Amino acid sequence: MIVCTETVFTLHTTHTSYQLAVAPNGMVLHTYYGTRLPEDVPSLADARMPHSDPGCWPDLLPQELSGCGTADNRTPAVIPEYADGTEAAAFVFDHAVVTPGKPQLPGLPMFRTGEGVETLSVFLKDAGGLVVELRYSVYEAEDLITRTAVYTNAGTQSLTLHKAASLSVDFAPDALELITLNGTWAAERTLERAALRCGIQSIGSMRGVPGHAHNPAVALCHADTNETTGDAWGFAFVYSGNYLIEAERCDAGERLVMGIHPYHFHWTLAPGESFTAPEAAMVYSDKGLGEMSRRFHTAIRTRLLPPHWQDMAAPRPVLINSWEACYFDFDEEKLLALAHASKKADIDLFVLDDGWFKGRNDTSSSLGDWAADTRKLPQGLPGLCKKINLLGLDMGLWVEPEAISPDSDLYRAHPDWAFGIPGREPLEIRQQYTLDFSRPEVVAGIWQQLDAVLQSCPLKYLKWDMNRSLAQVYSAVLPAKRQGEVYHRYVLGVYELQRRLTEKYPHLLLENCAGGGARFDCGMLYYSPQIWCSDNTDARSRLVIQYGTSLFYPGCVMGAHFSTVPNHCTGHISTVEARMAAALTGTFGFELDLTKYTEEELAQLRSFVAWYRAHGALLRGGELHRLVNPDANGLGAAWMLSAKDGSEAAVFAVGDALTGSHGTASLNARPRLVLAGLDPAAQYRDEENNTYTGAQLLTTGLELPGGYGQMPAKIWYLKKV
Repeated sequence: MIVCTETVFTLHTTHTSYQLAVAPNGMVLHTYYGTRLPEDVPSLADARMPHSDPGCWPDLLPQELSGCGTADNRTPAVIPEYADGTEAAAFVFDHAVVTPGKPQLPGLPMFRTGEGVETLSVFLKDAGGLVVELRYSVYEAEDLITRTAVYTNAGTQSLTLHKAASLSVDFAPDALELITLNGTWAAERTLERAALRCGIQSIGSMRGVPGHAHNPAVALCHADTNETTGDAWGFAFVYSGNYLIEAERCDAGERLVMGIHPYHFHWTLAPGESFTAPEAAMVYSDKGLGEMSRRFHTAIRTRLLPPHWQDMAAPRPVLINSWEACYFDFDEEKLLALAHASKKADIDLFVLDDGWFKGRNDTSSSLGDWAADTRKLPQGLPGLCKKINLLGLDMGLWVEPEAISPDSDLYRAHPDWAFGIPGREPLEIRQQYTLDFSRPEVVAGIWQQLDAVLQSCPLKYLKWDMNRSLAQVYSAVLPAKRQGEVYHRYVLGVYELQRRLTEKYPHLLLENCAGGGARFDCGMLYYSPQIWCSDNTDARSRLVIQYGTSLFYPGCVMGAHFSTVPNHCTGHISTVEARMAAALTGTFGFELDLTKYTEEELAQLRSFVAWYRAHGALLRGGELHRLVNPDANGLGAAWMLSAKDGSEAAVFAVGDALTGSHGTASLNARPRLVLAGLDPAAQYRDEENNTYTGAQLLTTGLELPGGYGQMPAKIWYLKKV
C-alpha cells in the first residue's frame, strides 16, 4: 500500500513501512524505514533545521538521492558530468506518480510484477538538466520493497554519468553493524559482521562478475540483534556484474549506497536519452536476522524465480553430475556405466559435464565449439541421450558460453569476438578468453550454437558455467568515448542470451555457475531457479557456505550435491548423514562415481532419495530457522525447515551441534535442541513413532542422541498429529 500527500509518501507492507518526505527547500528526505506505521502517519521528518546556515543543510540531512559537489560531502549516489565539465548535482522534487504493478526494466532482471504490487515514481531534477525517477515497488504480502533509478538527460547537451546508483538510504545517527558475505573460491559467502566505524566501508567487484570475494547483498543491524530478536535491514542487488556497496558512518548518521561500480563506468546520455539502473531489493525485520532471511526467501521464491519453477510443491529432479566421477577422462561406455549405477540409486537426471565437445580433453582448447566430440560420443549427443533415456533417466549438459579458447575453430574464425586491447598481448586466464557479449552479433552467434544443441536431443537441464574474471575489457566496435559502457553492456548481453534460452525452453532447468559461487545473485535467479553454490562439496565446508548463503537466499536455489569421501576439494571425511544433511537442504544431487558403490551402499542412497521426494515440498518451500550457527571451521550446525502453518518440519543437526554444544560433551550428557516455527498447542510425531508436544519442542527442546567420529549427523521429520 502506498499512501501519498503532496509532500509525504509512505510505503506500507504487511509488517513494515518506508517513508520519504519533501523538505521546504525541495530536497527529498528519507524519514523512516522500520516496523509498520499507521496508514495515515504524518511526515516523520525532523521539523528543526540542523543548522542556522542553509549551506550546511545538505551535509546533515537524510537525503533520498544524494548528489555531489553541492555541499553534501558524503559518498554520493550520482556523479554526472555536464558538457561544460561540471560534476555537481543537487536534486529537488518535481512530481510523483503511483501506478498499479510495476514497469519492466529494459534488458534487466527484476522482482516480477503481479497482484499485490504497486509502484511509486518520484521525479527529481537537477539544475544542470539531469532528471531522476526514483522508482519504488511495494510487495505488500512479501514485506519487500524494490528500488531503481532512471536517469534522463532533459538538457540540450550531452552529459556523462560516472556513478548512477540504484539505492541510497540514510539512517539517523545510530550504532549499526554491517554484515557482509565474503570469501574466496571454494569458501564463498562466509558471514562477517563488524560495527560500522567512522568513514566508508565498502565491498564490490571490478571483475565483470560479482566474484568469489564478496556477494552483492548486505545487512545492517544493531549490536544486540540475533537470529530471533532485534532490528535488521537487508539489501540485495539484482545484478550480475561490477557493483559497489558503500556504508558510511559520519556525524549526520549512516548512509548505504548500492549500484554499478563506478570503475570503467561512463555512460553518455544525449538529450532525451535515459539510463535505467539495476534494481535493488530491501526488507526490514524487527524479529532478528532469521525473519529478515525468511522474508527474502519468500520474495525470491514467489516473485523472482522463473514462473515455471516458482511452485515449491512441484518436484525437482534428483541429478548426478559426471564431473567428480570422470573429469575429462570418459567415453560413451564409461558414461553409460555411470548412468546405469545412477538408475540403481533412483536418480532422475544424468548430467554430462565438461569434456563432451570436439577436441576437449583438458582446459587448453575447444571452448566456443559447441558440437559433440565423436571420438568420445560416436553417435553424438542424440545417440548418448537416447541411450540415457532408455535407461529411464533424463539427460543434462554443461556449457561455458561466455568463454572462447585460443585453440578453437570459433576463435580462428572470429578472433575479434574476444575481449582484447589493441596493441597489447592478449591475456589468457585459464587458457581462455572472454567473448565480447556487449556485441549483439556475438550473442547471436553463441545462441545459434546452443539452440542447435538443445534442438538436437531432449535435454532437460543445462549447467551454464563461467570460469574467469573479465580482463582487457575493450570493444572493437565502440568508439573511445563509449568504452566505459562495455562492462554493463556485457552483462546485458549475458541476460539477453539467458532470456532467449528461458523463453524458448521454459521447462529447461537452467543452473548457473561461475567457478562455483562467483555469480550467486538475484540477477541470475531471474533466469535460473538454482545456482551452483560452490565447487567445494565437502559437508564441513558447506555448513559455513550454505549458512552464509541462507542469510539472503533460500535453500531451493543452492546447488548442493552429495559427494565422495575423502572429499576431492578438502580431503575431509564426513558421515553419509552429514553429507546428506548439506545436500538435502539445497537442490539435492550427486557428484561421485556410483559405479564403485556396492548394492548395499546404493540401497542406502535410495532411502535418502525417497526421503527427499516425500518431503521435497517442505525442503524447498519451508521456512528456515537457523538453530546452531556453524563456527568458521564448520565443526557443527543445526537448522530446521518448518511449514508456514507449523504442520510439519525437517530438523538437521550435524557435528558438534549433535552433542548440544560446540566442543566435546560428556558421554553422559543429554543435550537438547530447542526448535522453532511449530505450533505450541499441537503434538508431533517423528519417523521413529516418538511423540512430542509443540510446547516441549519450543522450550525444553528435542533430545539429541549425541555422536562422535567424522561429522556425525541426525535428520528428523516431524508431523503434526
